[in-house]
Amino acid sequence: MAEQKKRQLKLGARVFGIGHYRTSWRHPNVPPDGNVNFAEHIRQVQEAEAAKFDFVFFSDRLYFDETSAPKSMNQFEPLTLLSALASITKNIGLVGTLSTSYTEPFNVARQFMSLDKISGGRAGWNVVATALHGAALNFGRNEHYSHEERYKRAKEHLEIVQGLWDSWEDDAFVYDKENNIFYNPEKLHTLNYVGEYYKVRGPLNINRSPQGQPVIFQAGQSEIGRNFAAQFAEGVYTVPVSYQEANRYYEDLKARIVKAGRDASKTLIFAGMNPVIGRTEKEAQDKYQEVLSYITYEEALTELKLFYKNVDLNQFDPDAPFPDLQDEGSDGYSYLANRIKEAAKAEGLTLRQAAFRYGTPKSEFVGTPEQIADRMQYWFENRACDGFFVWPPYYEGNREFIELVLPILRERGLFREEYESTTLRGNLGLDFVKNRYARS
Repeated sequence: MAEQKKRQLKLGARVFGIGHYRTSWRHPNVPPDGNVNFAEHIRQVQEAEAAKFDFVFFSDRLYFDETSAPKSMNQFEPLTLLSALASITKNIGLVGTLSTSYTEPFNVARQFMSLDKISGGRAGWNVVATALHGAALNFGRNEHYSHEERYKRAKEHLEIVQGLWDSWEDDAFVYDKENNIFYNPEKLHTLNYVGEYYKVRGPLNINRSPQGQPVIFQAGQSEIGRNFAAQFAEGVYTVPVSYQEANRYYEDLKARIVKAGRDASKTLIFAGMNPVIGRTEKEAQDKYQEVLSYITYEEALTELKLFYKNVDLNQFDPDAPFPDLQDEGSDGYSYLANRIKEAAKAEGLTLRQAAFRYGTPKSEFVGTPEQIADRMQYWFENRACDGFFVWPPYYEGNREFIELVLPILRERGLFREEYESTTLRGNLGLDFVKNRYARS
């Protein structure tokens, strides 16, 4: 009997740019134009590909104001960027965020299938139902959609996009020059979708890619978001602050996936991690404290305000118990808003303590390369995640992770030596998506 291959974790990387936290750009080593520096993006993405990461991931925002983090004030649009990166990479997956709240399904289907074909089957779509209320003001609306309506629209939107991706069966184009037959009409399918929010005829004017369809990612943490992920997602991004929280989420979502009639092993859960790496524990802690030193209480509180848009947190005493915000935050980033309130109540946190806990990089993965590899292995082998989104909170962190942590994971048989495939699905261990109209 052939020896069964050891299960390995999957890794996604994020280009540092100017960092996730609003003061990261202040570090002397960070190029302040990092979010729009294409040469720097090329360098970091090619580093990640040389290290055999499964994919790179780019987030997006449709609204910013004077209180927003600098990262959202000056950044590339993800699909434009990913299409350019496709031309200088060969194996690494290319995953980008696009909102269902303020786009049309037909255009999105064309954009992502174009990226998928340009890249040879390496595209992934992070499907989001925009939580930022201000986004409505950039798309001809005075009011943002409610939380429930955003997900209803997202469901229809995604159903349409996936339906359009199957417009052409894989062998529909004959290209028979002698007999003047460009395609087989029996293998072209019109969608004719009519829903509550969208009406789309189709078909799509681009055929399928080597992986069938782009991989669907999702990051919803709320009750509605988890059910959406259970029904559609193939990759899920989470931001747990502890193993216990990550494990609870993992068990909950995998159970929902099974209940939805899907194979739970075909939806991969990625835990976001901010590794801070030192050759000694002291060096790692010193680096972590340097990162924190750039973040004032006011900056941390501004991060917290993202979740509670309708209340002025400045009015509260920072050293008094976390204020009773009742239902505030339930229609935006509801899961994160409620998680902060629940933790503050359970642990008796002050507003200052809550601001620094949730407005600064997490300390879970601070340590030596061996300690970080140990923690990753424990999470992976004890049902907290199937892999990680790696985004260190300092500029040199990705390179340090590649040089110091990955060799340990490889030595333990936990991460690949070489890519298994040229498609994102192949490298993630996901199945090729058969066209819904194809005969068995």
